[in-house]
Amino acid sequence: MKRGSTLFLKLALFFIGAPILALCIFLVPQIGNFAAELYPELPYLKYLIWIDMYASAIPFYFALYQAFKLLSYIDSNQAFSELSVKALKKIKYCAITISSLYVFGLPLLYLIAEKDDAPGIILIGMVIVFASMVIAVFAAVLQRLLQEAINIKSENDLTV
Repeated sequence: MKRGSTLFLKLALFFIGAPILALCIFLVPQIGNFAAELYPELPYLKYLIWIDMYASAIPFYFALYQAFKLLSYIDSNQAFSELSVKALKKIKYCAITISSLYVFGLPLLYLIAEKDDAPGIILIGMVIVFASMVIAVFAAVLQRLLQEAINIKSENDLTV
């Protein structure tokens, strides 16, 4: 495969990561401060929201890095290798981690939605949980298919 054939997808990874970085820098502190204003008797609520949202950004960027590595493997004709299977496995675990963090963070979002009378906040949290689980299942299916393709390829190499 030509070296630049996955350039578009690598650029897409960059354009996916940039807005999340901007959200982490500008929006997450405001959400935490807003929660602290809604519940002045719970000053630690701000820090819990920050921990939850920043902690979910770590596996997100790790998954983006693994996707970039996977595209690099495709560029170097190593798509059908154990390296690709490991990258998909790590992406799956990152998606499960993000989903778990938001499941544990949903009560915090519920507190904000209850006080602010904005049920859409809970819906946004549930969409993130659902999307992460879809990505985890998709990565698991791709991982299994790729592993089976590698096994078939190694059997064919042995029969020649």
